[in-house]
Amino acid sequence: MNAKFKSCHLKGNIDAPPSKSMAHRYLIGAALSGEDCTLSGVDFNEDILATLDCLQALGAEVIVDGDTVTIHPKNFMKAHSPVLECRESGSTLRFLIPLALCIGREVVLKGSTRLLERPLSVYEELCKENGFLFQKNENSVTVCGNFKSRTYQVKGDISSQFITGLLFALVYRNEDAEIKIIPPFESRSYVNLTVLALQSFGADVTFTDEYTIAVKPSKLHGFSGRIEGDYSNAAFLDSFNLLGSDVIVNNLREDSLQGDRVYKEYFHKLEKGTPTLDISDCPDLGPILFALAALKNGATFTGTDRLKAKESDRGMAMHEELSKLGGGLVFGDNMIIVPKQELTYDGTVLSGHNDHRIVMALSVILSKIGGELEGIEAVRKSYPNFFNDMKSLGAEVHIT
Repeated sequence: MNAKFKSCHLKGNIDAPPSKSMAHRYLIGAALSGEDCTLSGVDFNEDILATLDCLQALGAEVIVDGDTVTIHPKNFMKAHSPVLECRESGSTLRFLIPLALCIGREVVLKGSTRLLERPLSVYEELCKENGFLFQKNENSVTVCGNFKSRTYQVKGDISSQFITGLLFALVYRNEDAEIKIIPPFESRSYVNLTVLALQSFGADVTFTDEYTIAVKPSKLHGFSGRIEGDYSNAAFLDSFNLLGSDVIVNNLREDSLQGDRVYKEYFHKLEKGTPTLDISDCPDLGPILFALAALKNGATFTGTDRLKAKESDRGMAMHEELSKLGGGLVFGDNMIIVPKQELTYDGTVLSGHNDHRIVMALSVILSKIGGELEGIEAVRKSYPNFFNDMKSLGAEVHIT
């Protein structure tokens, strides 16, 4: 699918979509709780649908009514030979591998080729150390083991999703255990979200110091509530304001633990000067920050290496597309420099690189200068209503 944009001014009030990060964690927590749970405000993007499919494959009963999901977890983790369809969701795959290793039978986790290209070394090494099966090919990984509660050491400069996955499994085992994180600890905020979610279900999970998480035996209980708004997707809506629009984004908790809430501070710095910004704790903001830096005053970004292992190599993807508009990025050691640029559209159709955040970042640019973008269906991964929301704010965009 393609989108053709005309330069336009957006105006109005819009609700930020529900947080994908929180929904993953609360849905899995509900399945672990052993009691019926009802969660409202769920956005059924492709990643969340993947997690719901996998929870059902593991034995949970899932009932959907509008934006509300009820989890009946009585038979969770009792499926005999589950096959988990993770689609393109890195969160789903990395969150559920440790739980799959608790079953004691072979579990197959399937996904796209790009998903299986993304790093799984933490789990591969864990399986090797313990004599567990870990067999990976271009479209699936098969695991089998008997995961035990003990002390695990995990590097803090890899994806925090590995730490979250281990926490889910340790809570399921319900024994004394701990995770020691080897500094530097990047994306700490995402682990904080996991701890918060598990505590909502009664799990005794706490940081005992800056780099140690303790898991104690506890009696889990059901929890029902509403998923909070998503700061990472809200950043795309709020970004129009730096380009002359007048958009008010609602449905965001000021006391949220989401690391991407830092976008407001970073946007202010991009508007006022040429800052150096560390995105090691908020890699999902990379594409929109690059886009705004190019259109405003330029910026230097550190902590960028993890962008290479997302749905696309996000730094390179943005460089390729900005180059088509007369701009580009400069790459350094775990650093990307974005010069201030005079971007113009010459008729070359831009590519979304099958990456939802690249599509949305380029859409923001093209709403300012006009142009055409292909592969826009990638937004289904996290924000399927993105273009409808743009149109509701007055965007002149035609979808073909």
